[in-house]
Amino acid sequence: MTAVTSAQPLDLSHHFSYAAKNRDQSSIKSLYRYFQIPNIANLAGGLPHPSYFPYDTLEATVARPQRLQPSNKDDVKADRVVIPKEVKTADPTRKIDLTTALQYGLAEGYPPLVSFLRQFVRDHLHPNVPYKGGPEIIMSCGNTDGFSKAIELFTNIWNPDRDWIQQREGVLCEEFTYMNAIQTIKPRGLNTVAVAVDGQGMLASGKGGLADVLENWDFRRGRRPHLMYTVTIGQNPTGGNLSIERRKEIYALCQKYDVIIVEDDPYWNLQFPSAYEKEARYRGASTEPTPYNRSYNAEGRSSGYAFLDSLLPSYLSIDTEGRVVRLDTFSKTIAPGSRLGWITAQPAVIERITRITEVTTQQPSGFVQSIIAKTVIGEQLKDNGARVLKKEDISSWRMDGWVRWLEGLRGGYERRMNDMCTILEENKFLFSEKSEVSSTANHVNDWEVVDRVQMYDFVWPKGGMFAWVEIRLDNHPLRTKYSERKLSKAFWIHLTKKPYLCLVTPGQLFAAGPKSVEKEHRFIRVAFAPMDLEDVAPFTRRLVEGFRSFWKRENLDGLDDGDDETLAMQSMQLESGIINFIGPGC
Repeated sequence: MTAVTSAQPLDLSHHFSYAAKNRDQSSIKSLYRYFQIPNIANLAGGLPHPSYFPYDTLEATVARPQRLQPSNKDDVKADRVVIPKEVKTADPTRKIDLTTALQYGLAEGYPPLVSFLRQFVRDHLHPNVPYKGGPEIIMSCGNTDGFSKAIELFTNIWNPDRDWIQQREGVLCEEFTYMNAIQTIKPRGLNTVAVAVDGQGMLASGKGGLADVLENWDFRRGRRPHLMYTVTIGQNPTGGNLSIERRKEIYALCQKYDVIIVEDDPYWNLQFPSAYEKEARYRGASTEPTPYNRSYNAEGRSSGYAFLDSLLPSYLSIDTEGRVVRLDTFSKTIAPGSRLGWITAQPAVIERITRITEVTTQQPSGFVQSIIAKTVIGEQLKDNGARVLKKEDISSWRMDGWVRWLEGLRGGYERRMNDMCTILEENKFLFSEKSEVSSTANHVNDWEVVDRVQMYDFVWPKGGMFAWVEIRLDNHPLRTKYSERKLSKAFWIHLTKKPYLCLVTPGQLFAAGPKSVEKEHRFIRVAFAPMDLEDVAPFTRRLVEGFRSFWKRENLDGLDDGDDETLAMQSMQLESGIINFIGPGC
C-alpha cells in the first residue's frame, strides 16, 4: 500500500460529546511542563520531595528477547535491570529514574516510554498512515480504560426519562464481541448495534452486514450510529483476522456514513499463518486471503522488520481522514497486571483524550511505566552521547529486542493453537460403526465410516488466544426431548464433572444483539493461551472426551444443577484439577 500524504485529518469535533467539548486544560497540569526546566525554582507544585520516597532503586530480572523463540528452541537466560534514584540528564525522554517516575507527571505518560512508543508507532507499527502529520499517542491504563475514554469523548449519555429518542446515539460492533466493551456502553443509554460476522470478522455487505445495517437504519431507535467498536485481529471470541480488502470496504462505508472506528487490537502480533495452511490441509482450499510470503508495506515505507511487515496492518494504514482511534495494550505482550497501554489517533482526538485523562486517571502507575521503559529502552547515554555500551552491559531490549519479543510471543501461542486445533479437527465426529479397509476415504486413515455424527465445528483461529466452537446440538440424540438451550446448559455442567473437569466460556457472554442472542447457546469459547504448552494436547483430549460422552447420554440426569449457576460454581470449586479454557479477558 502506498503512503500518500494528501491532507490534514478531518475535523471530528462535531462528534465530540457535550462534556468533551467543554473540557479545558487542567490548570495545575498546565504548570507541569515548566517543572522540567533545568534549575527552575519550583515554588508552584505540591510535589512530595523525592528524598522521602521509600525506594532507593527498583530492580527486576528481565527475560532476554531470545527466550521466546519462533521455533521450539529454548533459551532461558535473563538479565537484571536497575532503575536508580536519580539520573542526571536534562533530556526527559532519556531520564528513567525514581525521582521522576514516582512523582506527579503529565497525562500523556512517562516521557521516556512515550518517546519510545511514539517512535515504534510512527516508524515501525504504522509507518504508512496516510493523513498529513501522522498520528499521536497517549498512555492509557489498558484497553478497557482506553475504550472508556473513547466513549466519554464521542458519545453523550441518553436518559429515557429526560431525552428525546432522536437524541439517542449508538455504537456498532460485531454480533459476538468482547462484552466488557458492551457493558461500558450500556450504562450510558446507547444503542448497541450488532453487525453480522463471518470467519474473518465484521461483514461489510450481505444480510446483517455493515451496509445493510446503516442503509436500512430504523430512526425510531434513535440516531444512526456514528461510532464503531471492533476487534480486527484474533477477534474476540471468533478468532478471525480482518483482511485488507474487507477493511477497505468497511472504511468506505464509514466515510459514507461518517462513522468513527475504535479499533481494539490487543492480539495484533498474534497472527497465525499456519492456521491457513492447516485449515486448507484438512478441509481443502481456504476461502480467506492467505497472508503467506506477503509484505503489507511493500508498496509503502517498510517497518524495518520483516516480522512487522508480514502482519495484517491496522485500519490506520488506510485512514485517509483520521477517523480511526486505535487501542493498544501491554496486557498481552508484557502482563495484564501492568494495566498499561496506549491510544493512537489524529492529534485533535488525542488532545481531547488528554483533557479527559488529566482529571480522571491522570497518568498510569509510575512503577509500571518506569520498569517497562527500562526493559524496552535500556541504558541512558550521557548528555554528550559519548558513552559506548559494551555488549555485556546491555541489559534491555531496545527496539530490535522489543520486536523480537513480540515475534517470540507469536510463536509460543501459535504452537498452542496448532496443538489444540489439530486435536479438535481430528475428533469432531462421533463414529458409531467402523470397519477396517485399505482406503483412506473421507480423510479417516484405514477406516471406512459406516455412520458418523458431527458433534461440533469451529474455524481455525487466524489470531488471538481462543477457538470459537459451535456445538452441533441439532445432531444430538436428545434434541427431540430437550430444547437446544437446555442441552447447551447441561453440556456446560457436564464438562465440569469428573473425569473431564473442563471450564469453557459459554457463548451467551459475547452476544451483542437479538440475532446473536438467538444462537448464543450453540457456541463456546475455548482458550489455548493460559495453559502450559505440554498441557494443551491432554487437556484438549479431555474436552473431546467430554463431547463424546455427552453425545452418548440417554438423559440429562445429574445435570439439573445447571439451573442454578451459583450451585454449579460452588460445586466446581470443590473439584481439584479443573481445566480453565476461559482464558484472558481484555
